[in-house]
Amino acid sequence: MRRETTPDQVSSTDLYRLLTNLVIPRPIAWVSTINDQGQTNLAPHSFFTVASANPPIVQFTSVGRKDTLRNIEQNGQFTICFATRHHFETINASATEFEAGRSEFTELGIAAEPSMRVAPPRVADSPAALECELERVVEVGDSFLVLGRVVQAAVSENVHNDQQRPDAQLLNPLARLGGSQWGTLGDILSIRRISLEQWNAGLPDTD
Repeated sequence: MRRETTPDQVSSTDLYRLLTNLVIPRPIAWVSTINDQGQTNLAPHSFFTVASANPPIVQFTSVGRKDTLRNIEQNGQFTICFATRHHFETINASATEFEAGRSEFTELGIAAEPSMRVAPPRVADSPAALECELERVVEVGDSFLVLGRVVQAAVSENVHNDQQRPDAQLLNPLARLGGSQWGTLGDILSIRRISLEQWNAGLPDTD
């Protein structure tokens, strides 16, 4: 038996809670921006993913018009820093709705470092950062889809594996779940994709 929900028969708040409890886990974009007065802002956004690899474009959604979005529209740049288990309490605190102009870097004592290609700084102890230039903003209902072209990627040597790729276990990422719940990585499963030739030959060998 299922509980059925028809969107136009429930409130937008109930729909938000339903969707964010179902679409899990969600990676977190810890977005650094800067306004026209040179004041920095740092905020987490959990509607975040890759939009394209060629060209390299990532996307996150601003639910409503917030400081992050306003700063990006003003200056056309942002930096997405990687959130690890180590950052759990800090990244949650950075979601506090401080007044415009009060920097989360300052309020929370977060060390910043200069980005290489854009003005918004990186979180100094984040193991990875994607420096982005605004591609476009798409209004979707009460939210705004922000697409940014990656112009620089900075990844700590400490989180690369033997194949010289960022390793999930070494990154130790945080993820958002529903309500006040967050998640860590947990078990990692590994399986190779079955080629059409293997399937047609009756040999779905994934070793």
